[in-house]
Amino acid sequence: MLHTISYKDQDRERPILYRASLSEMVVPYGDPGPTQYTKNAFDAGEYGIGTLANSLEYGCDCVGYIQYFDAMMTNSRGELAKIKNAICLHEEDFGILWKHTDWRTNDVEVRRSRRLVISSISTVANYEYGFFWYFYQDGTISFEVKLTGILSTGGADSGNPPKYGTMIGPNLYAPNHQHFFNVRLDLQIDGTNNSVYEVNTVAPPRNEDNPHGNAFYAESTLLASEKEARRRLDIPSARYWKFVNDNVKNELGGSVGYKLMTGENCLPFADRESSLMKRAGFIDNHLWVTPYTPDERHAGGNYPNQHPGGDGIAAWTEADRSVSNTDIVVWYTMGHHHIPRPEDWPVMPTAYIGFSLKPSGFFDRNPALDVPPTKSKCSTAASACHSN
Repeated sequence: MLHTISYKDQDRERPILYRASLSEMVVPYGDPGPTQYTKNAFDAGEYGIGTLANSLEYGCDCVGYIQYFDAMMTNSRGELAKIKNAICLHEEDFGILWKHTDWRTNDVEVRRSRRLVISSISTVANYEYGFFWYFYQDGTISFEVKLTGILSTGGADSGNPPKYGTMIGPNLYAPNHQHFFNVRLDLQIDGTNNSVYEVNTVAPPRNEDNPHGNAFYAESTLLASEKEARRRLDIPSARYWKFVNDNVKNELGGSVGYKLMTGENCLPFADRESSLMKRAGFIDNHLWVTPYTPDERHAGGNYPNQHPGGDGIAAWTEADRSVSNTDIVVWYTMGHHHIPRPEDWPVMPTAYIGFSLKPSGFFDRNPALDVPPTKSKCSTAASACHSN
C-alpha cells in the first residue's frame, strides 16, 4: 500500500493519490476436469499475498542504490513475524525522457529518464508475483505486475492432446487460465472532490465538416453514478478514463486531471452463474467507481474464503451512489490471459501486465523541462549532445 502520493510542482506539493493498493487477485482455471475446475484462487483475500512476500536480495531482485524496508506481520497464530527486506526502493535509468534534433542547425537536446521504483515479490504456491510501482519525472505513475514461477500442471495422454490446455512435456499438460488483478486508487487530484470522465474517440461521417473523411475527435462523458461507472474497455473507440478536479483549473482553463492508460487486459470466460463470477464479481468490468467509504477496501469483499458470493464491489455499487465532484475511489481490474506454451516450462519467462496514470491537464506544460542534461558526452551522427 502506498499513501499520500504528490508531485512537487515548483514550490507546491500537489496531491494525486491518497492511497493506492492491490485490492484483490483471482486466478480462474478454464479446464472443466475434476482436478482443475475448482482452481479459482483468491491470492490476496484467501492466501494473504502480503504475508507471502520474499526477502529480497541485492543484485538479484533489485540493483543500484537501494533502500530496503522490513515488513512486520502477524502469523496464523497472531504472533509477530518479520519479513526482512520485503520492500525495495531504488532508482534506475529508463531511457530517453525527451529529445529533439533541429535539422537546420544540427543542435541536439536530449534528457535521460530516471524512475523511482518501489517493489515487492510474493510466492503463492507455484507462482511468483512481482509488484512494481514506478514514478517518473514527467509526473507519470505506473503499476506493473511481473508473473513468473512454475505452471500448475496435470497428467495427459501425449497421443490425445487436451482441449483445455497445452502439452508442455511427455504426458504433461498445463491448463488454460487467467490472472485478474484489481487495484484500488483513492484519488486526491489537487483536492478530495474528483470526478471521472469516459473519453471515446469519434470519427464523424464524411460531410461538409469532414470533406476528406480523416477527422476524429475526443468525446468526454461524465460518469455521475456508480452504475454509470461500471465500464469496460473498447478498442474501436480508443476508450480511456480521465480523473479530474473540476474545481481547479490549469492556465489554459481546463480542469486538472490524470488519465488512465490501460495495458494488456481481457474478460473472464466463465458464465455468470459460475462460482467464480458469483464470488469475483469485480472481474466483470474493467472500471468501477465508488464514493469513499472506510470499510470498502477489498473488491471481492472482506472474507472471500469459502464465501458463496454476492459481496464486494459488485454488491456495493448496486446502491448507485453519486460519484461526481466528491471524494471517490477508482477500482481498475486487469486480466492476463494465459494459454500456456511449451516455452513456459519448466520455469516461466516473466510476463508483464500493468497500467499508467498520466497527467492530462494537471500541468501547464511538460513538467520535465527542468531535468538537467547528462554531464557525460554522447555522440550522434550529426554532432555531440549539447550540454545546455
